[in-house]
Amino acid sequence: MTTYAALLRGINVGGSKKMPMADLRTLLTGLGHTGVRTYLQSGQAVFTAGHGDEESLAAELTGAIEEHFGFAVDVLVRDHAYLTAVAEACPFPAADLEPRQLHVTYFSAPVTPDRYAGIDQAAHLPEEFRLGDRCLYLYAPEGVGRSKLAEALSRPRLTRGGLIATSRNWNTVLKLAELTAPGA
Repeated sequence: MTTYAALLRGINVGGSKKMPMADLRTLLTGLGHTGVRTYLQSGQAVFTAGHGDEESLAAELTGAIEEHFGFAVDVLVRDHAYLTAVAEACPFPAADLEPRQLHVTYFSAPVTPDRYAGIDQAAHLPEEFRLGDRCLYLYAPEGVGRSKLAEALSRPRLTRGGLIATSRNWNTVLKLAELTAPGA
């Protein structure tokens, strides 16, 4: 049995793709998962599965959401080891920053620096980004809402080729690692 976090992209934002978390918990339980919990209203669920892997579990949940709710949602599924490794590998001094200043974008596949070659990092300083293992770390000292770099990084051409990308603030990054820990 492995505990996973499901990261749903773009639900309960701006009045579209409404998904009550109680319904998501029921859906995950109906798929045979145990220990189902949700975190916040913005698309995080934690569950334990005795079958499958990250990709097959994400595909299963994606199909179940579309069937149940009637709309498509991109889903990433990640286990505790990965979530903890992402938190520990942060290239920025997370302990010295306000959580609103640091974000992680999780990707469905590895990304290479050439995908972002068109972004002039020096032009966005003091904002910065660094790539990690299927993720991107963003330091935005004024917060992501005011970040010109975040805007540049979210352009659709950067997720071409079917790449799924979904971002979480640092508090959520840490909380998901905590919630997926054995015995949590």
